[in-house]
Parts: sequence; structure tokens; C-alpha cells
Amino acid sequence: QVQLRESGGGLAQPGGSLRLSCEVSGTVFSIGPMGWYRQAPGKQRELVASITTGGGSTNYADSVKGRFTISRDNAKNTVDLQMNSLKPEDTAVYYCNVRYLKRTSLGWESSWGQGTQVPVSS
Repeated sequence: QVQLRESGGGLAQPGGSLRLSCEVSGTVFSIGPMGWYRQAPGKQRELVASITTGGGSTNYADSVKGRFTISRDNAKNTVDLQMNSLKPEDTAVYYCNVRYLKRTSLGWESSWGQGTQVPVSS
């Protein structure tokens, strides 16, 4: 089985910072692109940031550009999201996502973390 474990979520003040981490565990042959998504109350889930397999390219939602940074460590099979200058509109459940291959995969498989709550409020 492949499991994603998120950590670092919690209450933050406007203007504050948080760092989310996601670790992939289990038997995995290859890990591909990774990303962070979020779902605010009453809203659809949206892509926040993504990063390519080798970490050479990143993509961000317009709402977080300049404030959030995604990074990965392929030796540890982790992906992080550094969130700075947090705003109340950032309040959401944040989910880690990874595409991967197992030994017996016929194509890309996908796994999601359980989600971690990030309330941004005074």
C-alpha cells in the first residue's frame, strides 16, 4: 500500500506562516509529479501548487504566487509547501497528491493524503 502523511497544519494568524509536509511511504517503484490542493468551505477543490518529478518546474495558483513555495526531496520522498503572508482566504483543508508507479502498475496511479486543516483567523 501507498500512504501519504501530511503534517504541519494548524491555526495561523493573518500574515503568519506555516510549512506543510507530506511523506510518501510504502512500496513505490517511481514517484512522479506531486502537488498540493486545497478545498475551502463551500468551494471546489483547487490546485495550489505542483512540482515536476525532478523538481525543475513548479506551477502555482494566481492567488498564492509570491507567497507560497513548493519543494520536494526525492531522496526522502517528501514534498513541502511553505506558506507565507497567510490571508483569511487561504483557510481550507490542504491535501497532498502524488502520481506514482508500483512494480505492477499498468499506468499512473494516484494517491491523496487525508488532508490537514489550515484555519487563518485573528
